[in-house]
Amino acid sequence: MRRSLPGAVIVSAVLFAWPPGHASAQRLGGVTGTWRLRSVTTSVDGVVSDTAPYGPFPTGRLTYTADGQVSAIVSAGGRRSLSVADRRAAPVTERAEAFATFLAYAGCYRVSADTIIHHVEVASIENWVGTNLVRVARLKGNRLTLRTPPTSYSGRLQVFTLVWERMR
Repeated sequence: MRRSLPGAVIVSAVLFAWPPGHASAQRLGGVTGTWRLRSVTTSVDGVVSDTAPYGPFPTGRLTYTADGQVSAIVSAGGRRSLSVADRRAAPVTERAEAFATFLAYAGCYRVSADTIIHHVEVASIENWVGTNLVRVARLKGNRLTLRTPPTSYSGRLQVFTLVWERMR
């Protein structure tokens, strides 16, 4: 049994029946493809934070396939290299920083109205595996904006807003 994350980040997988991936992708043809991360901001009670959680220049990729698969990678800009090539031999503080500044997950997705639901099958945060990440989506031209429900981050409930640009 997997644990749920605090702060209503994840809606239990029991609430959603997963149709075959192809049907999901057909309903969301507008987002199929690969997206480049442009910004990540957080807000509390509608007020945007002065501190960006992945720094001023985050990097990332988000891919939605036509058969209903999703993969997401988010990295802080300007991450430091480990002091040694062997990641397991790197000092604990370096490994902790590397983990805290990088996020990756993959699975399948489906769309419901203006919401995209990512069902996580593999993730850098093991607690997310087997859960659903719900994102309110807005697609305008070549920009895709995804907003999370209130999420516990640094000890506070915050809403994350990620802006993605379609890659050509």
